[in-house]
Amino acid sequence: MSVTHLNMADHPIEDESFAVACRRRLETDGALILRQFFTPDAIDKVVRDSAPFEGSAFYAGSTHNVYLTEVDPDLGPGHVFNRQVASSKGLIADDQIGADSPLRAVYENPIFRAFIARVVDVETIHPYADALSSINVHYAARGMELGWHFDNSSFAITMLVQAPERGGIFEYVPGVRTAATGDNAYPRVGRILDGKEHPMTLSFDPGDLVMFRGRDALHRVTPTQGDVTRILVVFAFNDEPGIRLSDSALTTFYGRTA
Repeated sequence: MSVTHLNMADHPIEDESFAVACRRRLETDGALILRQFFTPDAIDKVVRDSAPFEGSAFYAGSTHNVYLTEVDPDLGPGHVFNRQVASSKGLIADDQIGADSPLRAVYENPIFRAFIARVVDVETIHPYADALSSINVHYAARGMELGWHFDNSSFAITMLVQAPERGGIFEYVPGVRTAATGDNAYPRVGRILDGKEHPMTLSFDPGDLVMFRGRDALHRVTPTQGDVTRILVVFAFNDEPGIRLSDSALTTFYGRTA
């Protein structure tokens, strides 16, 4: 059985052995790129659907520490835990994704969900219980960036829709901290922020599906350069049902709660 909008010839996601191979690559490298996962026609439609929303997207710019937490006054302003980096982007939420969008067709397909669950090694995955968080489209126009950070979630699933002329490079340093044991790796984080340790880069093209484990890998996206906006889709899942973002988080990310 095929999944509409996906390149099943190169990515037989129903094949257990293919899923196992993908899981091993993700476990070994911390990142997995499935090249040309979406068909060219699907990407063209997503671009046509997404481009008109760029001007009405919710835009936010902020500073934050790499741990995505509040500052700790006991550590002092010079401590690496409290060092601030900048992030900015525009965003449209799940309820702005059309019913006929290839993004929705793939996200809601049980074959795709079963494949993702096998690759990330969980029993099953679930959408967000709120109406905004499951599928998001991110816009990064000239000068916009994502600063260095660790993810709170154990895995992220993204797809580039439109590449910028220059910039917008995904940089990462794997295995920096060990969140499970509470080791925040302050000295190494400081070296990375100071530019004393060079990151790796993850290169991908529109239509490539990217799975990334960013809980312990410090990563960022460099500022977009040029007049072409970088457009990225985020497919967000949870390994438990009924999870929703808090009203404060919804307001921060989307400028609204419903």
